[in-house]
Amino acid sequence: MSSEPTRRIVVFRHAKAEWSDGDDHERPLADRGRKDAPVAGRWLAGSGINPDLALCSTSARTRETWKLAVPELSQRPRTVYEDRMYEASLGELIALLNEVSDEVQDLVVIGHNPGMHALADALAGESEGDLLPRMNRTGFPTSAIAVLAFTGSWKAVEHGVGRLVAFWAPHA
Repeated sequence: MSSEPTRRIVVFRHAKAEWSDGDDHERPLADRGRKDAPVAGRWLAGSGINPDLALCSTSARTRETWKLAVPELSQRPRTVYEDRMYEASLGELIALLNEVSDEVQDLVVIGHNPGMHALADALAGESEGDLLPRMNRTGFPTSAIAVLAFTGSWKAVEHGVGRLVAFWAPHA
């Protein structure tokens, strides 16, 4: 039996956003996104995961997604709105995970593609059943959630460290 705690990373792509010729950072959710975000929150609540911490991109669509999803959870986690998540590369996202305190057992990250898909795919060294090929076939659509479990410290999060234990998307 390992003395290392099992931790979970919930990778959550923002809900469907409006298209705009204006500032990408300030794009709001589309009607479908406002409907899908609470459904994603209910799925997360039903998964039995109660995140200790949420790291959320500062974009309007990610903040709105989280605002609509979080009331569905049994407890509201501490939320940090992180500028570095907007347009973050895979390496930058892993570096952010490496900064998480080991007091956190379950973490949810709310961000954008291609980063969220790349993060879930890179961390998944293995998966239950056909979850990994199914996740990769879908292209990680809006409101998609991937749950990865791993043991050890957040400082040790790197490629292949996790096991993909759940994947959900509202329209996939």
